[in-house]
Amino acid sequence: MKKVLVLCTGNSCRSQIAEGYLKYYAGDKAEIYSAGVETHGVNPRAIETMKADGIDISGHTSNNILAYTGIDFDYVITVCDNAKERCPYFPSNAIKFHYNFPDPAKAIGSEEAIKAEFALVRDQIKAYCSNFISENIK
Repeated sequence: MKKVLVLCTGNSCRSQIAEGYLKYYAGDKAEIYSAGVETHGVNPRAIETMKADGIDISGHTSNNILAYTGIDFDYVITVCDNAKERCPYFPSNAIKFHYNFPDPAKAIGSEEAIKAEFALVRDQIKAYCSNFISENIK
């Protein structure tokens, strides 16, 4: 079974959303993990925006990359430039992917505008994850 790690700065938002969709699309064909170079807790708005699309990530935890040093990942996906630059090296033959998604947690404005930004980024990550699974997990 393939093992996929999604990596972001704080493992609170983008990587959590990606973990949710990758699990959804992969089903039982892959083990999906997410981590950060720091841990900030799971963003409540990420939970809310995923719930609006029918996926429950409320049980997810925010994990540090160092917790996974013993796992031989097949794929590592960084979802922000900061994580790509700051990721500590760990021995792995993983194929690396990178896409710098905007950080919806930095959205400002009305509650409506912030929710719209979360939904926009969620939909970008959803499309990326669907494509990733269809191309890499058979």
